[in-house]
Amino acid sequence: MRIAGLAAAFALLASQAMAQAPRAGANDASCRAALAYSAAHRGAAVLALKDGKPVCEGYAGEGAPDHAMELWSATKSFSGLMAAAAVQDGLLGLDELVSVTLPEWKDDPHTSKVTIRHLLSLTSGMPSKVGSPPTYADSIAMPLNAEPGTRFQYGPGPYQVFGEIMRRKLAAAGQPSDPYLYMKRRILDPIGLVPARWRKLPNGDTLLPQGAVLTVREWVKVGEFVRAGGEWKGNALVDPVAFRALFIGSKTNPAYGLTWWLPNPSTTGDPVTASTDITRDPTLPRDLVLAAGAFNQRLFVIPSRGLTIARLASMPPPDASRPTDPEARWSDAKFVRFFTAGQAVASQTRGRTAR
Repeated sequence: MRIAGLAAAFALLASQAMAQAPRAGANDASCRAALAYSAAHRGAAVLALKDGKPVCEGYAGEGAPDHAMELWSATKSFSGLMAAAAVQDGLLGLDELVSVTLPEWKDDPHTSKVTIRHLLSLTSGMPSKVGSPPTYADSIAMPLNAEPGTRFQYGPGPYQVFGEIMRRKLAAAGQPSDPYLYMKRRILDPIGLVPARWRKLPNGDTLLPQGAVLTVREWVKVGEFVRAGGEWKGNALVDPVAFRALFIGSKTNPAYGLTWWLPNPSTTGDPVTASTDITRDPTLPRDLVLAAGAFNQRLFVIPSRGLTIARLASMPPPDASRPTDPEARWSDAKFVRFFTAGQAVASQTRGRTAR
């Protein structure tokens, strides 16, 4: 049964990989293997840059250079970058109490202890349902179920609370209060990133836990910004200390920093943390950082190897079931190794390290 299943998987892999020839890396066996592996797992687009230059690019299924797709929860990683910009602008501090901006949280013995760092590391004590982002107003009214800093709970609620904090901070500073407009002005425009769309809730609140819709060629610009240490063309667009903090895991979950996934072992038992195997592979570069979204939307950044790798994938059909054979499941570690194998000696050309 397993042999038959693997044979079918390889047949699918071959047919999908042949859909479109690589646009970069056509003569590189590792690139071709990476594209085939991605295509066999509903992959639509892959673009890898080495020292800022395309070394592997290919499309399958609905993918195309100009076809934008949902990043889903990989959108969360933009909030960390926005927070680092806000620190540089003096709008907030990572260890600032949320109640400084939200007086509604001052009198509660639990919410009064929550910091912005707790929100962005998903250790605020706030439970929320994955895939059901609340409005900003509803998020700040949600009760906590744990002491801040004691439990990692993946969900959209804390990011919407951060959205309300940014909204109020910006309004108080006399700036347009939409967090997206701030992020666009401070980060997206300077690095030349043009989203196809950024979704909002029906009431107009910008979605921070999900909502970005990008092409793969736009998404790699985020990775290059991170690979450069939060600088663009020699200019620091964010506070450097706050930027480095994005890539330090919490004691509660070492595999998650402030909006970015890290290749650190974790014992949280959280199913979302367990869904990426970079936490279980000690052979991966230790400076790898990951923005990850549903259906295996991925942005890998490995400064020590000069690598930025973006991957977009299609949603599975409604009746699709999760593969039971481990060989048939998506593996972040396996995908990354297509690009890192043979790179034991790092490139002479380096971007600044992200961590």
